[in-house]
Amino acid sequence: MAYGGAPAAAGSASAIKQVKLEKESELRIEVGHETPLRIRLVSGTAEIFGTEMPPEIWLSFPPRHKFAVFTWYGATIDMDGDTETDYTADETPMVSYVNVHAILDARRNRAKASASDSESPQGPRVIVVGPTDSGKSTLTRMLLSWAAKQGWKPTFVDLDIGQGSITIPGCISATPIELPIDPVEGVPLEMPLVYFFGHVTPSNNVELYKVLVKELAHTLERQFSGNAESRAAGMVINTMGWIEGVGYELLQHAIDTFKANVVLVLGQEKLFSMLKKDVLKINPNVDVVKLQRSGGVVSRNPKFRQKFRSLRTREYFYGLTNDLSPHANIANFSDLFIYRIGGGPQAPHSALPIGAKPVADPLRLAPVNINRDLLHVVLAVSFATEPDQIVSSNVAGFIYVTEVDIQRKKVTYLAPSPGELPGKFLVMGTLTWLET
Repeated sequence: MAYGGAPAAAGSASAIKQVKLEKESELRIEVGHETPLRIRLVSGTAEIFGTEMPPEIWLSFPPRHKFAVFTWYGATIDMDGDTETDYTADETPMVSYVNVHAILDARRNRAKASASDSESPQGPRVIVVGPTDSGKSTLTRMLLSWAAKQGWKPTFVDLDIGQGSITIPGCISATPIELPIDPVEGVPLEMPLVYFFGHVTPSNNVELYKVLVKELAHTLERQFSGNAESRAAGMVINTMGWIEGVGYELLQHAIDTFKANVVLVLGQEKLFSMLKKDVLKINPNVDVVKLQRSGGVVSRNPKFRQKFRSLRTREYFYGLTNDLSPHANIANFSDLFIYRIGGGPQAPHSALPIGAKPVADPLRLAPVNINRDLLHVVLAVSFATEPDQIVSSNVAGFIYVTEVDIQRKKVTYLAPSPGELPGKFLVMGTLTWLET
């Protein structure tokens, strides 16, 4: 957990703001843009996204961080630092959220109790859906943290390529959650299973997105088949906010592919009624549940989202508080095998029959020529041992190209650790990052 060290010195005591929270209320905070904010629990009990705050210990949140401190029974909180906004709310949907958790917990217990039966039991597979900025990530974290607090190890599946809750944006990924999620540092990265899509919206290559969702689901299915504990704990799946047209199709595809048996719909009546009709038509045993969105959810404009993506990428290489030291490495052009998935040369309109549209293969592998276009590109290091395995392989991690020397035919790149890369095939999408 990211603790903020000793309490503020006596000289700055006047800067500390104390807030008393009544039972079942929450303190909603947006940290200022320039400096971190420290908070501590003085008395009572409180939690952040489902994870309990330790008493009398300062937690330090970085600039621009948004979070809420909720208390079931009442609490006193100290805040030290600047906030963009902070206010107390006594109307929250937390009771309905914790009721959902209780129902999921009962299903996990039933699955565990019948684990000796001939048919392998299945715990809850929960998928959280809703429009952009409806609180999906927050609810997902709460359900995972509450389950972990009860001793379960649920699997967190993140299909939101625009945000990247587990690793950098542009990926779909999964990881077991063994402890309540740290309110500052987020999801632990010990054992993530990551597939690189390479773009921040599925519209860049819808078929590839579907294929990677299937690959992730099949890999988890194999893991579950040999692990009754994980199977009983189930999974919680976070989704993107694109819910219309192709986005809606992709939601249905995810529900079907992961065999979700609980669909939680946040904050939209139309989406709830559509899914209830369409999902139950295919599988009447799925529970489609409508939940109220939290009043603390903040709308984020495209500029903020871009900034957040950049911060997530920076965190991958440097850590949340610059506590990691990435390594600059140099490679020859001839040592790097870079591929792009999808697209490829299209026939010009003039060469096609009248009325026909040029079609590019969405899963086609195209070798990438190394040139200055690679500058500031984030590349995934694939576990594939042959090029034809790249589409179906997960990735070991990422590198960031900082310099391309055409004359010397050398590429300088940043990697999280020194030494040789864990794979020789690199995958390129449209993901870039400008180190600042």
